[in-house]
Amino acid sequence: MRDSGTAAAPRSLVLIGIGVFLLVLAPLLTWYVTPRAKVAPVDVDETSVFTGTGSYFDVGRLATRERQKITLTQHVLGNVAASGRSGHAVWDVSTAVDTPGTLGKDVRKAFQWTTGRWVVDRRTNDPVHCCDEAPTGHDGDAYLKFPFDLQRRTYRWWDDTLGAAVPLRFAGTRQVGDQQGYRFTGSVPPTRTGSRQVPGRLVGLPGQGQVQAEEWYADARMSVVADRRTGRILDVSLSPHKTLRAPGSPHTAVTLLHVDGLRFTPATRRAAERLAAADNRKLALVGEVLPLSAGAAGGLLALSGLVPLVRAGRPGRGI
Repeated sequence: MRDSGTAAAPRSLVLIGIGVFLLVLAPLLTWYVTPRAKVAPVDVDETSVFTGTGSYFDVGRLATRERQKITLTQHVLGNVAASGRSGHAVWDVSTAVDTPGTLGKDVRKAFQWTTGRWVVDRRTNDPVHCCDEAPTGHDGDAYLKFPFDLQRRTYRWWDDTLGAAVPLRFAGTRQVGDQQGYRFTGSVPPTRTGSRQVPGRLVGLPGQGQVQAEEWYADARMSVVADRRTGRILDVSLSPHKTLRAPGSPHTAVTLLHVDGLRFTPATRRAAERLAAADNRKLALVGEVLPLSAGAAGGLLALSGLVPLVRAGRPGRGI
């Protein structure tokens, strides 16, 4: 008859082998797989809508209209082919600003419509200057999203209107639905951003036909809430103020656009919260649940296989 210890040995060795494998797998999931799971997606297709009440310059009436609903719609579409070729996240962005008279019409007839291409390193979120980015020279730590694993520090957020990165300082935590995010705030002082040709009388120079009026831009209150782990933006509130000045004048002649509190709509906030929650669950599964489960199961299996071997190796007691 075969010795019971000898019969149990193969099964014990199998249990020990599986247990050791799971014990090795646990730290690999934490230190190797998880960092590689923290990458910006390339198959993005998301629309964010901002609304607020403000004023804008009605070109047809040559007058500024007050207390109007302003809607900003931003559509981000991942360019999968360009992302695959470059190894970076390539996102095409369309941004339309609408007044009550243009909302719901052809986007080309919006009060303001811009398109661009944002290219970032999928892990660090740093701008990458390739793949026909537009406008060129993007800068900063964040734009369409923040980096993974946010810190309580200042980040540089790209402002398309300014054409430069704006420092956003950590300003505490903010709850958005069931997600708690980090809130960052900043501002843009009045800054000249360009010029445009307009009738002189429009900027207080009736004696001149056409003049190159100066375009100025400011934003007194910028607030961005981002998910701490994923960097996904949960809520945004802006206060854009675009004006025209006569050449060399320190005074505003025309208000082109002024909205105090252009913010994500409730529907956009809920959608951002759901996406952030889903991303967090995936990262928690890979970085926490699976490593802990693998470590616990591996320890139990290894112990279950080791105990019979130890017992079988002990000398039997006499009768």
